[in-house]
Amino acid sequence: SSLRFVVHAAAPCPVHVKQAMIEWWGPVIFEYYGGTETGAVVFCNSEEYLAHPGTVGKAIEGAKVLVLDDDGKELARGATGEIVCRIPTIPDFTYHGDDEKRRRAEKAGLIALGDIGYLDDDGFLYLCDRAKDMVISGGVNIYPAEIEAELHKMPGVGDCAVFGIPDEEFGESLCAVVQRQPGADIGETDVKSFLRERVAGYKVPRIVEFRTDLPREDSGKIFKRKLREPYWEQAGRQI
Repeated sequence: SSLRFVVHAAAPCPVHVKQAMIEWWGPVIFEYYGGTETGAVVFCNSEEYLAHPGTVGKAIEGAKVLVLDDDGKELARGATGEIVCRIPTIPDFTYHGDDEKRRRAEKAGLIALGDIGYLDDDGFLYLCDRAKDMVISGGVNIYPAEIEAELHKMPGVGDCAVFGIPDEEFGESLCAVVQRQPGADIGETDVKSFLRERVAGYKVPRIVEFRTDLPREDSGKIFKRKLREPYWEQAGRQI
């Protein structure tokens, strides 16, 4: 009863998990989004989250947050593109030994942190994926995080990772690696059938692989590169 403030960040939280957290602990859960380069640029409380499920927050005072297309032009509300942001009072920076990387990070006078997302009509920001994780299949942009979010809702799925693998016809197709919950008995057909009811057909992974453990970085995030590399080693290309 004395708990008043809990904050989380660093990666998107599945909507059903966040809603369950708020129901369990009460409206004491807060969230922010930002980066080492920018500091926190958006923020939301529990009430705002429940009114805008999936958001990571709204721009705090003094922060500027835009969503840009591939040509660096600002997109309309609801359109998905690269997120750029900045707080003028935060000191400028560069990357150690890589000033060129710093120049590439600046777009429209703001800083690109490598995330894809959109702003809703009320100015709340939603993350779709990391730009480097986006899959282009047959000329169509696919964001694996959307598919992962649906898989997390499937009974028997403990964790998962979705990423692009080589495809001779479409350039890339999708692969899902699933870690089952203890005692779960789900297979490839089950996963594909579950997803077909929830996402467009071209977003259903062509390959579904099961593992008892998923490789993780020190931060606990799934190390997708280690899952992706074996598929690309024989392709003679990396994209």
